[in-house]
Amino acid sequence: IEKILTDAKTLLERLKEHDTAAESLIDQSAVLHQRVAAMREAGAACAEQGPGTAAERTDLSRLRPHVLLSQENTQIRDLQQENRELWISLEEHQDALELIMSKYRKQMLQLLQGRKGEDAEPVLKAHQANSLEIESQIDRICEMGEVMRKAIQVDDDQFFKVQEKLAQLELENKELRELLSISKESFEVGREDLPD
Repeated sequence: IEKILTDAKTLLERLKEHDTAAESLIDQSAVLHQRVAAMREAGAACAEQGPGTAAERTDLSRLRPHVLLSQENTQIRDLQQENRELWISLEEHQDALELIMSKYRKQMLQLLQGRKGEDAEPVLKAHQANSLEIESQIDRICEMGEVMRKAIQVDDDQFFKVQEKLAQLELENKELRELLSISKESFEVGREDLPD
């Protein structure tokens, strides 16, 4: 597997190099194409001017645009041929890389399927143990919740009893004060009725 991975990395590096070379060739061919177009425009402009003076004709003969055009055309053809070869090489590398990756995926799948039976047993046991522990903790939490519910109920009952007793004592206190005030009034009235 490591050998396959190293081969895949080297192929990938080569593909990147070929890709950059192809891009540079494309850029060069675009520049050449622009130069050819400029020369064609210059040639067309000269043809439109027609026959000029002898000095102008000697300037044009010195430029020899047809010689330059033919040289650039051969360069363009060479670049296009090299570009085609690079594209073919790139496609071959991509096919080889895809083949390597498919074999790698197949081997990894077989390896994982072979290990799946062995690795599943301890994982399953650990999962079952964890699920049993979680169930016991949930049961304990439910029991604690029930105890807390009962304690709250007892506290509520106790609170209501205390409230009820307090209300009874307040009522009794009020009645006793009324009786006390009545008895004080009757004692004072009785005192007033007595002769000095």
